[in-house]
Amino acid sequence: MERSFDEVEDLDVAERTLNEDHYGLEKIKERILEFLAVRQLVKNPKGTILCFVGAPGVGKTSLGKSIANATGRKFVRLALGGVHDEAEIRGHRRTYIGSMPGQIVQLMKRAGTVNPVILLDEVDKLGRDYRGDPSAALLEVLDPEQNSTFRDHYLDVDYDLSQVFFIATANVLHTIPPALQDRLEIVSLSGYTEREKVEIAKQHLIPKQCENSGIDPNNVVFTDDGVLETIRHYTREAGVRNLEREIGSCLRKIARKFVAASDKTDFRVVINAEKVQELLGTIRFRKQDTARISEIGLVNGLAWTEVGGDVLQVEATLVKGKGEVTLTGKLGEVMQESAKAALTCVRSRAEELGIDPADFNEKNLHIHVPEGAIPKDGPSAGITMATAMVSALTKKAARHDVAMTGEITLRGKVLPIGGVKEKMLAAHRFGLRTLILSKENEKDLVDIPDEVRDELTIHLVDTIDEVLKYALVYDVEEDVLETPQIWNADAPAADVSTTIE
Repeated sequence: MERSFDEVEDLDVAERTLNEDHYGLEKIKERILEFLAVRQLVKNPKGTILCFVGAPGVGKTSLGKSIANATGRKFVRLALGGVHDEAEIRGHRRTYIGSMPGQIVQLMKRAGTVNPVILLDEVDKLGRDYRGDPSAALLEVLDPEQNSTFRDHYLDVDYDLSQVFFIATANVLHTIPPALQDRLEIVSLSGYTEREKVEIAKQHLIPKQCENSGIDPNNVVFTDDGVLETIRHYTREAGVRNLEREIGSCLRKIARKFVAASDKTDFRVVINAEKVQELLGTIRFRKQDTARISEIGLVNGLAWTEVGGDVLQVEATLVKGKGEVTLTGKLGEVMQESAKAALTCVRSRAEELGIDPADFNEKNLHIHVPEGAIPKDGPSAGITMATAMVSALTKKAARHDVAMTGEITLRGKVLPIGGVKEKMLAAHRFGLRTLILSKENEKDLVDIPDEVRDELTIHLVDTIDEVLKYALVYDVEEDVLETPQIWNADAPAADVSTTIE
């Protein structure tokens, strides 16, 4: 006989549980506490379906377990990665040999209660083939209006799923069918800031890895500098999974020294920045301050990837030729179209920008995005490529400490883009402190952590002319630009003092 677990009704206890399990994630914690408050006021509320979307290692699956602990419910997990048979969800009809109920009913049996937390892991990696589309079978499971009468093919009777708290996780949204997305309440988990990673390491990762390595936490002390050194020079990620591995690697080496030590009573190790380099070896990632000098035709762009934000440098160079344009760096179709739109926009206002129209016919323009082995696509590099072109054509250096992201139209209007939080965290992580965004992206700035936003100078622009005003160096004498095509960073720069325009 199935039973219903009593939920935690004390919101203070639930909040304390969430805070103990996870650092940060304030919006998600608020959403869970709101859910518990409504459960106390409404006797039979509709089932809730949350979908956590974020890069690997940001804590989506562990957050599901934490929610189960905070609500006092049983927790069961279904891994959907690679599932491509509809019968995995709905079950087989009993006329087939080896038939069995679907995974949803099996999970309910395993939980032994009608109101568990069911985590549908990696919902964006569902497959489909001649055996059906499991994502379509999930439509009934995840619809609060329909799942009270879910019908499994094996049971062939209506089964009530309305009291289940469903949580889905995904790395990206674009592979989830729109009809399924419509049934999910999307909650984005962006990457962590350096300060958040330090706190997560101190509160959760180091104690956990000390236990795994058999080391008494009192014998090993990680300083903040040691954790920061690991974050900056040995990991490059939005989450903390690799950080946990590197901390574990340090502790295993300490464990070996402890076992070999003759006097174990006074054994104590302080792991600071120098000790981290000694334990982990050569630095793997150098913190990219970007170039210390501003160059002609070299512009910093911001990109969104499945593992968080990243900084991409776009290069543009002029050579003698017949007006041909070459695009390299394994660019996708959308990015190539952005480059063509940017070029047409620049050509249409050549005289205003001080560009000789003859250059378009007598010189070849080559645009390159380094790391050519990695495919790149997306609509957010338009203004970056346009700025690189103008820099190369006018021989004005692009500022080395400025990064930008936004799409461009033929008339020079700057359009908004997505992934703003991830991109800004990436710029902050790479040491860039001045950003250029579309004015329509102003609404996204509320999601940026205060400690990041306070260190950034953000220019919100409408047109490419405003972008060029902030991105190019105008107050440098011409003879400096003519010889080496590099501008000295110590030279005075354009005024970029406004924090948010």
